[in-house]
Amino acid sequence: MQHRIRGTVLSTTVIALGLGCAHAAHAQDTPGWSVSGFGTIGAVHASLRDADFTATTMHPDGAGLTRRWSTDVDTNLGMQLDARLNRRWSAVLQVVSEQGADNSYRPRVEWANIKYQATPELALRAGRIALPLFLTADYRKIGYIYPWVRPPVEIYGTLPFTSSNGIDATYRWSAGSVRNASQLFFGNDDIPLLPPRHALARHIVGLSNNSDWGALSVRASLIQAEATVDIGRELFPALDAFGAAGHALRERYELDHKMIRFANIGFNYDPGDWFLMGELGATRSRSFLGSTRAMYLSAGYRWKTLTPYLSHAEVRANGATTDPGIPLAGLPRPYAAAAAQLNAGLGILLATIPQQTSSTVGLRWDVINNTALKVQYDRITPHDGSRGNLTNPTPAFRSDRTDHVASVALSFVY
Repeated sequence: MQHRIRGTVLSTTVIALGLGCAHAAHAQDTPGWSVSGFGTIGAVHASLRDADFTATTMHPDGAGLTRRWSTDVDTNLGMQLDARLNRRWSAVLQVVSEQGADNSYRPRVEWANIKYQATPELALRAGRIALPLFLTADYRKIGYIYPWVRPPVEIYGTLPFTSSNGIDATYRWSAGSVRNASQLFFGNDDIPLLPPRHALARHIVGLSNNSDWGALSVRASLIQAEATVDIGRELFPALDAFGAAGHALRERYELDHKMIRFANIGFNYDPGDWFLMGELGATRSRSFLGSTRAMYLSAGYRWKTLTPYLSHAEVRANGATTDPGIPLAGLPRPYAAAAAQLNAGLGILLATIPQQTSSTVGLRWDVINNTALKVQYDRITPHDGSRGNLTNPTPAFRSDRTDHVASVALSFVY
């Protein structure tokens, strides 16, 4: 990892938090263990009055409609236990407390795996492992490491799965001066939504490669999973009552054992005094989640303890975001009214396919060692009838209107 703070390579403590602390430990024979932690205390204000701004679709509410100021959007607290058993075996446990879909801060296990260093180049792990989809996948919960208050929601805010229970293999190799780490992984995951709903991902399989060449880091990833999300479980069975047309709609949009594919490539060029980073991602599914493409580009300059930065991000749909639904012509009046209600429910689901642009300006201040204060302003515009990455829209919500979000966060590691 080549990310730097104040022009120097990240401290061993931060690298341990971000990458599991095990990459360098295999050379030591003496058993041992260490405990570290991280957290962010944040507050967000949004100009919205008919929807909520959140950092992820997993949050039930946020800033705007529910409350003018929200401390739930970015606040979290995590602890990590690293154990070195011998020269080849090590283990890691990471637990994070943040707002969940049930509006509680019940701690959740992000990592819990054991690692076997088969050779200096090949490492094998089993247990709960972070999915290496994004550029910041190894440390996306640790706000101190990245420059912003939060990673751009257009890419990071729509995927509920951040870890999986399974196995992986990482092989480190070089091509000239380029150092690479190629990772192959397989697993499953179960994410609780608003009770009793769940999001299930089965047969998660993927390949990721991280390349470091001096100040440049590049990560490319491909992941596919069989997903089931029981949102709309009252809507889709009801469509079957309307014959072939209703059944076709259910087959097209219900997210029940459907294959979802993710592709992402990101880069970070960080020579020390400044950085330029960006990601480009695409999601494809035959469901109400639709297919999207997303990107962001961010740049910042470090001057002593201050890092001002700018970002631009957007997410767009790759397919239709509306559907006429069940044809109403010729239906008896009671059936036509029921079909119209089902069509409206389907339209609400399709409006969740995000289409949004945002522009961001922010400032990071490294107050003391291992503590950073960040302030950030986002200008957010959903497009083309979509609610973008916003949640809880009211009937008064209108797309293509710009809203404003102000955030402050204190991030730390210890």
